[in-house]
Formats: sequence, C-alpha cells, structure tokens
Amino acid sequence: MGKTDSKEKLIELMSRYKDLVFSVCLKMTGDYFTAEDITQETFISAYQHLSEFDGQSEKAWLCRIAGNKCVDYLRAAERRAVATAEEEMPEDPTTSRDGPLEQLVAADTMERLRKSCSELPEPYKTPAILYFDRGMTAREISQQTDAPLKTVQSHIYRAREMLKKKIRKEELIS
Repeated sequence: MGKTDSKEKLIELMSRYKDLVFSVCLKMTGDYFTAEDITQETFISAYQHLSEFDGQSEKAWLCRIAGNKCVDYLRAAERRAVATAEEEMPEDPTTSRDGPLEQLVAADTMERLRKSCSELPEPYKTPAILYFDRGMTAREISQQTDAPLKTVQSHIYRAREMLKKKIRKEELIS
C-alpha cells in the first residue's frame, strides 16, 4: 500500500470509527482528555501498522489497538501513583470537599438528569433511570428486568445518545 493509499485509508478509518474508538478509550480510562489522547495514539499506531493489517474486521482491529493502548496507559499510571501516608488521608471520605455552590450545582444537574431520563420513551426509560440515576450496572438491570444483557446495553447506549441530544438542545435554548 502506497503512502497516499494509506493516508486515505487512515482518513476513512478515522471518519468511520473515531466515535467508537473514543468511547472504548473513555470507558476504559474514565477520563475524557486521556481518552482523546489515546484515541489519537490508536489511529497513529493503526497508520504505522496499516501494511501489516490483513483488511479483515477493521472495527475489531482498531478496538484491540485502543484497548491495548488503554491498558498500557493504566499500567503506566499505576506505576506513577504515589502511596499516600495514612495521616494525610482525610478523616471521613464520605464528606464532600465541595462548597455549597458546587453541591447545589451537582444536585441541580442530577435532578435535570432524572427528569430527562423519566421523559424518555420506553424501552429506554427504565434502563436509563436504573443506570444513570441509581448507578446499577447493565448486568444488574438485565437480571432485575429479565431482559437479555445485550438488549439492556443497547437501550443504555441509545438512551445516552438521546440524553446527549436533549441536553445539547436545552443548552442551545437556554
């Protein structure tokens, strides 16, 4: 594959799979900015190894690279972590360091999220409330609702997308 062909292939892969790769990275790292960086690293690595790729299952190949990059990042972060002495630990970990304003904003945000979840149509409403408001995992929701795990995961994903659109629309109106 020539340089021009590989650049075009990279552009095609990025436009098709950037959101998927980013969501994998975000899910694994839990940090938006780190996920952005690892997403870029994933596509750089894919570009560098494009000649070795057999052309089958692009999605799986990119997700595998992203997963490996995230694991590498998390291992490196673990090595960089410095243990905190017990006397430096806060007395009560349940107390919040946020001031009254931050607590009010957080409570308001959670209330808006609850309201938005309750306005979703079924079959997305129940999984959204259980996942986003009550903090249940997809597996727990599946067991509670007797729905297949993959179905619950799909409903959560689609509910998240609907909530994003709704919140963006509300922000534009405000």
